[in-house]
Amino acid sequence: MNPLKQEIAAAIAHDGPMTLEHFMSLCLGHPLHGYYMTRDPFGAGGDFITAPEISQMFGELIGVWASEAWRAAGSPSPARLIELGPGRGTLMSDVLRVARISPQFLDAITAHLVEMSPALRDIQRQTLASAAKPVDWATDFAHTPHGPAFILANEFFDALPVRHFVKTIGGWRERLVGLDAGGELAFGLSDRVEPTLTAAAREGSIIEVCPAGQRLMGDIAARLVAEGGAMLVIDYGYTQTSLGDSLQAVARHTYVDPLSAPGEADLTAHVDFAALGRAARAQGAKVMGPVTQAHFLLQLGIERRAQSLSKKATPEQAEEIASAFDRLTGTQDPRRHMGALFKVMAVTHPDMPDLPGFFV
Repeated sequence: MNPLKQEIAAAIAHDGPMTLEHFMSLCLGHPLHGYYMTRDPFGAGGDFITAPEISQMFGELIGVWASEAWRAAGSPSPARLIELGPGRGTLMSDVLRVARISPQFLDAITAHLVEMSPALRDIQRQTLASAAKPVDWATDFAHTPHGPAFILANEFFDALPVRHFVKTIGGWRERLVGLDAGGELAFGLSDRVEPTLTAAAREGSIIEVCPAGQRLMGDIAARLVAEGGAMLVIDYGYTQTSLGDSLQAVARHTYVDPLSAPGEADLTAHVDFAALGRAARAQGAKVMGPVTQAHFLLQLGIERRAQSLSKKATPEQAEEIASAFDRLTGTQDPRRHMGALFKVMAVTHPDMPDLPGFFV
């Protein structure tokens, strides 16, 4: 039993079962043993690969989008370029590099990364050491500077902890993490029936909600409405709220039991884009999308960019470019292709015109 599992088991033995939300928070963010606090999980040598690591084309197009959103907002200066959960810093590096072709945008922005992990902050500093703009760090969005903001969130909301409610004969009960007869971590249900949940469903059905994601989206939308700007959310998930359990744990590119080794596997859940949209609209923000990642990237011109890069590439490089294009925009196999599984949504000030990537 690893140290975090021992700590969680001791807490449960003393205080009783904990919510899945609390369990996920400990697994991912425990200051000593949390998954994101102690390691670099990205890339072929880690546990998963994100789009910015697949190809520079992804980050370049996001940079173009941010610049266009800034112009559509009236070219405010100063403005904030903020990334939530920036991984190795690869996306911000590509965005700032392509921003050089838009000097007014580059001059207007200050760059900020929201990152709780000391280990990843060190990697990000190395990645961005020669970036076109200096970068500041904050541990949460509330500590970023105010002003018109252009916010990027690529594979961020999927890592926020969720709660599960299971339909029983007596009503909806929350899923908890407790201990079985052998002292191992095990799922169970609260004795308490949730009186506010009245959805009709079969016994055993699950409602999955992400309170942290909805709260954060509400806070961001409120700031965009008050101060201007736009947010781009890119993640895997659903366009409509529905029943189901999407919790998954991944280690070394392989699915594992989420209770087996707390802190040693990435825990995520599919993003409910409809719920995020409702949270944003409740604050008066405008919501565009969600659209598929394939739709978004193709509309921004990824095919032309791939062709341009291929003209200057060696045969091996051209093959890599073609493979990356297929992985980012393909829709046939969700195990390999990101084009349909991943969705893209923009949240903006209510007066913002429609932005590239979301044109019908």
